[in-house]
Amino acid sequence: MMKKKVLVVDDSAFMRKLISDFLSISEQMEVVGTARNGEDAITKIKKLSPDVITLDVEMPKMNGIEALKKIMKECPVPVVMLSSTTKAGAEETFKAIQLGAVDFIAKPSGTISLDLHEIQGEIVQKVLSASKVSITKLLNNRSLTTFHQDKTIIRNKMGTLMGKEEFTAKGSPAFPFHDQKKAAIILIGTSTGGPRALQQVLTDLPSTLDAPVLIVQHMPPGFTKSLADRLDSLSSIRVKEAEHGEHLQKGTAYIAPGGFHMKVIQSETKMKIELNKEEPPRNGHRPAVDVLFESAGIIDGCNKIAVIMTGMGSDGTQGLKKLMGSGGVKTIAESHETCIVYGMPKSVIAADLADEVVNVEEIAQSIMKYMV
Repeated sequence: MMKKKVLVVDDSAFMRKLISDFLSISEQMEVVGTARNGEDAITKIKKLSPDVITLDVEMPKMNGIEALKKIMKECPVPVVMLSSTTKAGAEETFKAIQLGAVDFIAKPSGTISLDLHEIQGEIVQKVLSASKVSITKLLNNRSLTTFHQDKTIIRNKMGTLMGKEEFTAKGSPAFPFHDQKKAAIILIGTSTGGPRALQQVLTDLPSTLDAPVLIVQHMPPGFTKSLADRLDSLSSIRVKEAEHGEHLQKGTAYIAPGGFHMKVIQSETKMKIELNKEEPPRNGHRPAVDVLFESAGIIDGCNKIAVIMTGMGSDGTQGLKKLMGSGGVKTIAESHETCIVYGMPKSVIAADLADEVVNVEEIAQSIMKYMV
C-alpha cells in the first residue's frame, strides 16, 4: 500500500519535529518534507507533491491564511490547520475553513505546545482522514459556499435583515408528518467539513422557521462560540452557542459547546437544554450526536427532523436508532457527492435509517418540506 505523503509547515523547528515524529509512527503516512513558513511551503508543495499538509495559522513572513489562499489557487492540496485556542485563533481557523482547509487541530497550550503529545492520536487521525479527501470535491464545496455567502443576508448593527428573499420549497412535494399539529424540533449532527455544511444549510432556512434547531458539531472548547457568532451574522435565523437550562425558541439554532454533551429535556410544557461535561465522551466525542439524538427520543408530543452531514466515523447512527423508536421522526442524510468526509451519513444510510439522501445545498429545502 502506498503511504500518504505529508508536508509539515510550522515556523517552530520544535513543532515541526514533534508533528513529523507523531505522523511518522503511522504505517499509512510518510513525512516527505517540512517548511518553516508559507513561502517555503508553496515551493515544497510544488517540488514534493504531498497528499496532505499540516499548516500553522500563526507564522511570520507569510501566515497560514495567506499561504492557504495561494496554495488553493496555485497548487491545491488537502490542508489541516493547526491553531491556538484563543478567540483570534478561532476566527482565523474559520476563515481558513472557508478558504478550503479540510479540518483543524487546536494546539493545547498555544503556539509552542510542549504537551502536544496529549492529542497525538487526533493529529494522526485527522491528517490521515484529510489525505483521502478529493481535492476536486473540496474546491467545488468551497466555491458553492462562497457563492452562497455572496447571496446571503447580512445583519446590520440594528439587527435588521438586509437582502435575501424568504425560502420557498418551489415545486417540491410536501412530505408532512402524520400529525402536523405537533410542534417540531430539528436535530443536526456533523463533524469534518461541518462548518461549511452548516453555513450552507442554516443560511437557507427562513426567519419564520417554526421550530428550534439543535446542532452537534464535533469541535474542541473555545471554537463553538466563534462558529455560532459567524453563522449568526450570515443567517436569517438566530444562531448561538447553547447555554445550560435555556428554553428552546422557534427560529433559533443552538450549537453544543465544545467539551459538553447537549441534551434536550422536557420541562413542564417547554423543552430546554441540558449541558454536561461530567459524562464521558461517546466514541471519542463530547459533544456527541448520539447523546443529543437519544435525549430527543424521550421527548413526547413533538415531531423530530434529524439531519446527518459530513464527518468521519459513525456518531449519530446508534442515537438515531433510539430516536426513531419514539416515532414521529424524519431523517435526512447528506449525499456522498457533497460530503467532504462520507463517514457519518454513510453509516446512517447503510443502517437503512435515512428517509432522504440529498446534496448539502438541498438539505434546507428538505427540512422545510417536512415543516409543511
